[in-house]
Parts: sequence; C-alpha cells; structure tokens
Amino acid sequence: HAVVSASAEDVSWTRQQIDAGQGPDLAKPADWNFRLHSYLAFHNGRFWAMWSHGPKVEDYPSQHVRAATSQDGLKWSPAPLIVGPAPHPFRYISRGFWVREGRLLALASRDESYRLFGPSLELRAFAWDDTNQAWSDAGRIFPDAINNFPPKRLPNGQWMMSRRDHRMNKSMLVGGRDALDRWTVSPVAVPKDGAKLEEPFWWTLPAGNLVALFRDNSGSKRLYRAFSTDLGRSWSTPVRTNFPDATSKFNALRTSLGFHVLLSNPNPVGRNPLCLSVSRDGMVFTGMARLPLPERGTYQYPHVVEHGGFVYTIFSRDKRAIEVVRIRLFDLARMLPQEP
Repeated sequence: HAVVSASAEDVSWTRQQIDAGQGPDLAKPADWNFRLHSYLAFHNGRFWAMWSHGPKVEDYPSQHVRAATSQDGLKWSPAPLIVGPAPHPFRYISRGFWVREGRLLALASRDESYRLFGPSLELRAFAWDDTNQAWSDAGRIFPDAINNFPPKRLPNGQWMMSRRDHRMNKSMLVGGRDALDRWTVSPVAVPKDGAKLEEPFWWTLPAGNLVALFRDNSGSKRLYRAFSTDLGRSWSTPVRTNFPDATSKFNALRTSLGFHVLLSNPNPVGRNPLCLSVSRDGMVFTGMARLPLPERGTYQYPHVVEHGGFVYTIFSRDKRAIEVVRIRLFDLARMLPQEP
C-alpha cells in the first residue's frame, strides 16, 4: 500500500455528536462515561447507530449496547438499549448491524469481563421489531466468537466475517446463508515474523479475489495484508505493508463510484488524526486527507457507510462521545490522481 498526502481544503463535511444518554435509569450519570465500538447502517429509510456503553473503564461488567436513529445521519434520536446490562461479571460489546433477508439484526458479544476474552464468549443477534419498536434476542450466531465487523456478502452469496475466539486465535467465518448460526471456520495463518494480528477487515477485488488488512499489536506500526483466491476458504500468510498505523481499528468501503476509501489512524504516535485514504483498485492507496477534527483528544474505531451521495463515518472521541462526520462523495473522488 503506497500512500501520498492529499489536501482536504475543498472537502465539504459536517460533524455531529450523538446524544447517547447516560445508561440505565438507576445509574448515576457520572458512572456511564464510556462509549466505543460504534457502527452505522442505513435500513428502511433511516440511519441506525450502535455502540458499547458502560462505566468509566472499558469493557467492565454492566457494559451494554445502545442504538439511535436518524433521518439524515446528523440529527439523532434518544438511544434506548439493544441489550444489557448483564449480571456481574458479564458484559456485552457492540459488534455491528447485519441486514439479513430484509431483517435488521444488531450483533453483540457476551462474555466475562476483566480479560480478552472470557471462556463463555459468544456472538449473539438481536432483531428489530418495527411493530413493537423494540429489540429482541434472535439467538446465538456462533460460540466462542467475537467479530470485528458484521458479515458482508461474498460473490457466491454466502456471508463472511472475521472471528477471534477467547484465546485470541484469528479466523474467518463463512456461511450465514442457510441459517443464522451455520458457519464454517477458515483459519488465518500467523505471519512469519510473529506479528500479533488483530481486527481484520476484508473486501472483494475487481477480479473476484479477496484482500484483508490487519492491525498489528506487536509494535510494527504498519498494517498487514493477506489474500484469498477461493472466496475466503483459505488465506495467504499475512505480510507487512508500508501503510502506517497507530495500532487501532480501521474500516474501508468500496463506493458507488468504484473507488475505495479507508478510514484509519495512520499516525504511528497515536489515535489522532483520523484520516481518509483513497484507492482506485482497492490495493494501492494514493491519496490521504486528515478529517478536519480538533487536534486535541483521540478519534478511534471508525465505521463508514455511503448513502445519498455522501460518505458517513462514525467514531468515538476519547472513548466518551460518539460522533458522525458526513462528506460529499464527489469531493473524495477529487482526491484521486487523474487517469492518463
């Protein structure tokens, strides 16, 4: 992945914070300051946002999952519970929206707190009931699993998402078409240099092959990359790229105009700034622009969707506030180099 700098001066953008509420009715507001793991979706005429919501310390007992809605992606509703809080010592972690057969599902993992992850780890789904305007438990997706992003369609109609088990082994789950809980595990090899890979994200290349990027927790401050030529059933051994990274979660999207965008923290020093990079082919990123956010604080764990000529990205500021930025798609296209 090659990267060059690009200007964001001509990018039209709008930023909005979601009023996340303070937690369960019996809790003191000061006890519910943690917000992370945010995701966006557009379904049935409106935007949906979800995130992990909990006490002051990340992923502690009583952490639960909340969701808000919006007509324009900028003005948001109150944020009622999707699920939780769980009884001590358990927690829920937000894992994204999945629209399957027209049904909106919110995914959340459940396990014991104070470690990554507890032996009871499982991935569950919660379904939105439009008639009752409420979420209900739709069952377990997979045992001993936490995903990074919700499932996406493969070219053959199956779904795929990444998986970590409670021992931090990495794999891909392929399936989800025949039944909500029917998946095949495809392992991902450990890199030859021993890098500790985390939180992968994958997409389909124009020829039908797959590429996945990985965060590295062993200190290289670079993203790693692997390929699959058999629709995710097997993967090449991940190798280090030259794409810089702060050791943080990232997200990517192939736009309706055909180019790719990647949201990440490319500053090796820390999770500021939050930047958007562009690529024509999904392989080499040739432009990068810093989102026009304040220089103080941290911006982390972005997720990006496209709708109505705009790209929307949701992220956590300082693990305490959930915010959304809207950018015009054609402004991002101007970051691409002109074709000969």
